[in-house]
Amino acid sequence: MRVFALLLGCAAALAGLPAYAQASAATTEAIAPDVDPRAVEALKKMSTYLTSLDTFRLISEGSLDVITVNDQKVQLDMVTTYLARKGTGLRIDWVSDQKNRQFFYDGKHFTLVAPTLGYYATVDAPPTIKELLAALYEKTGVELPLADLFRWADDDHVDDIALLTSAFNVGTATLDGTATDHWAYRTDDYDFELWMEQGDRPLPRKMVIIDRTDPTLPAFTTRLTWQTNPVLDPAVFAYVPTGKETAITFASAQGEEIAQ
Repeated sequence: MRVFALLLGCAAALAGLPAYAQASAATTEAIAPDVDPRAVEALKKMSTYLTSLDTFRLISEGSLDVITVNDQKVQLDMVTTYLARKGTGLRIDWVSDQKNRQFFYDGKHFTLVAPTLGYYATVDAPPTIKELLAALYEKTGVELPLADLFRWADDDHVDDIALLTSAFNVGTATLDGTATDHWAYRTDDYDFELWMEQGDRPLPRKMVIIDRTDPTLPAFTTRLTWQTNPVLDPAVFAYVPTGKETAITFASAQGEEIAQ
């Protein structure tokens, strides 16, 4: 399972019920004994709300643990800004001192830009973000930052829910003046935590992921700041080369070149 890869479908919400009110029969049958059904429904409610937004602006301020050749754990910081229009518009600017990347999707083309290096690659893309995410990973191995936040309400995520070995409510926490519910999850390979805003806007406000396949247990931690349904110019989703960058081709997940 690809859980909240560092590199964004819609099911109906529970008809006004809070996330913990009930679990569907399918969920009850699929989850492990140590998985609280309320925690699964919290994931679904979050994703359902996120995918209901017409537009959003999101800023993720994160830190990633990196292990040096001498087995010392150090943290690298990054800021990622997202602009999204439901279905057919997505832009991501990922900035750190180590790496800068930009991702553009306008409903017709997907472009990855390395502005510091001066390269970009463009491929034809399917007409929706959901189809883009599936095709992009299958063809190129590229997965966009925080993509899984938006997919737990999707039927495609049933298998991932079945892989949860533990899930429970830690309690509540106030983050930047906002009351949140704190949930913790575990699979064979990862631990992850989500702090979700209470009330009718279950926005994820903080996230932690720990890689349990590595004995040093490196973590990714991020605080999330949201602006829901802002007015966005469609032009922000289309990449226009300046003439200073060099066009290159994507390599497929199988190592083959994908033509522009």
